[in-house]
Amino acid sequence: MENELILQQFDVIEKKVESLIEALKSLETTNRQLEENIKQLNMELQEKKEAEKSNHEERDLIRSKVDSLLARLEKIAEP
Repeated sequence: MENELILQQFDVIEKKVESLIEALKSLETTNRQLEENIKQLNMELQEKKEAEKSNHEERDLIRSKVDSLLARLEKIAEP
């Protein structure tokens, strides 16, 4: 009788351990997916930063050319 109770307790413990192992596996899988998402988002962020920098440089170049053209037009318009 006592042995049967001990065996039942071991069964309960074994089921709980199996449940914990499954939960751990699931969490590890989720963690890997989240890490991949973070890597992807970081790459996208870097690409967007580079594109923004390029846009700023292009805008500055255009602004410089427009300012230069305006200055030339002002010189021509002077009497």
